[in-house]
Amino acid sequence: MSVLALSQKRIKKAKVWLISIILLIVLAAVAYTFLYLKHDANMTDVGNRLASPTQAHPLGTDHLGRDVLTRLLLGFRLTVGYSLIALAAAVIIGVPFGLIAGLRGGWIDRLFMRIADGFLAFPDTVIAIVLSGLLGPGIGNLLFAIVLVKWVNYARMVRSTVLTEVRKDYVTIARINGLSTFTIMRKHLLPHIIGNVLVLASLDFGKIILLISSLSYIGLGAQPPTPEWGAMLNESRPYFQANPEMMVYPGLAIVAVVLVANVLGDYLRDKFDVKKEVQP
Repeated sequence: MSVLALSQKRIKKAKVWLISIILLIVLAAVAYTFLYLKHDANMTDVGNRLASPTQAHPLGTDHLGRDVLTRLLLGFRLTVGYSLIALAAAVIIGVPFGLIAGLRGGWIDRLFMRIADGFLAFPDTVIAIVLSGLLGPGIGNLLFAIVLVKWVNYARMVRSTVLTEVRKDYVTIARINGLSTFTIMRKHLLPHIIGNVLVLASLDFGKIILLISSLSYIGLGAQPPTPEWGAMLNESRPYFQANPEMMVYPGLAIVAVVLVANVLGDYLRDKFDVKKEVQP
């Protein structure tokens, strides 16, 4: 075995171990989230504001006397949950559009490409900020803006894969045998795009978390007293010099979850042997 092959094998094994450890940590955090929540995340205690860590409050309290750990754990459920909702909606909308545009072609494909070009003319963050600003602050409007931005990536990727596959003999034989368009998409094309969709979704998951947190930080997403990580960062800004840990905790939580998503995305890309050209 060559040195290069041996190095690649060790790197792959290290990735598997890293992913396993990170997933165990995440699962432990999820379990602890449901077991620990003994404080009301929005219950204020001004007399105990900005308290140091104690047995009752392991990470201390914030500027309103609320338990930081409770809000951080509940923020995990909210931030990750919002991201999963936006991601699932983008995939559910984008995949069928890409399948239909790539398989049917014609004016449908041309119309889709013009719409996609319009969305891709500007960065995702800029479009999300503009749409959220026009629709007004709120997590619902923010999720709608993110879905409107992200579905195009999945549709374009699926369309590209379909255009490559429809030229192959097995699709031609399926058409000659009289299979319907829906059957061809379900039985023959979907298996070829699932791997690409999973990889893109895992990489997009971290980006969506950053997008939700950053827009909540500037006041366009979740509104106080919702314990969303970006909103928690915004609320902690005035107390950064005296109590920097109030911003450090949600910041580290965002970094950890995004790191998990990126490592998982790299692993899935290697697992499914996805070419870099399909990634936006």
